Amino acid sequence: MTANRRIVLASGSPRRRELLARLGVSFEVVVSGVDESTTTATAPELTVELAERKARAVAALRPEDLILGSDTVVEVDGRILGKPASPAEALAMLRSLRGRTHRVVTGVVVLDAASGTIRGRAAVTAVTMRDVPDAELAAYVATGEPMDAAGAYAIQGGAAAFVTTVDGALDTVIGLPTAVVRDLLTAAGTAVPAPAANRP
Repeated sequence: MTANRRIVLASGSPRRRELLARLGVSFEVVVSGVDESTTTATAPELTVELAERKARAVAALRPEDLILGSDTVVEVDGRILGKPASPAEALAMLRSLRGRTHRVVTGVVVLDAASGTIRGRAAVTAVTMRDVPDAELAAYVATGEPMDAAGAYAIQGGAAAFVTTVDGALDTVIGLPTAVVRDLLTAAGTAVPAPAANRP
């Protein structure tokens, strides 16, 4: 019975939808629309807090389902970067990241709306960028892609050319660490198909 619980992704992100689909589970999407403003919490605490906020907003609409919330931030020099509010802010964020290593933190929460049980965890990946010239950064900002991404870059898009090393799971940077999602859904009693490489 638990294998057939409906899973609801509390996110409008096409990247998260794609990553969750790769796990082989059926799910629906309900956008939470919650405020993503940051607090003084550490990045892992903050991402789990925001993921929970999203999940709880959707749980009010889907009281019998398993709600999956997720949030991603970038951390550099103790500062937490969410999505840029303007192209100028996007450019400033990218300038602060170039030529160095930063952390990308994605928090995931699975909320059983029926029982109120909540499980959450954050994943961290270190990303190093080359020293990208201003003109290249400005051209990237002009594409509009940075405006919907934490830290003002999409590693699976045009910013892939900026990145020299990734230490950790790439899907954490994209916005949904699938290994964490698998663990949390399994703990919630949902059957998740084995990864393709592990199937007989």
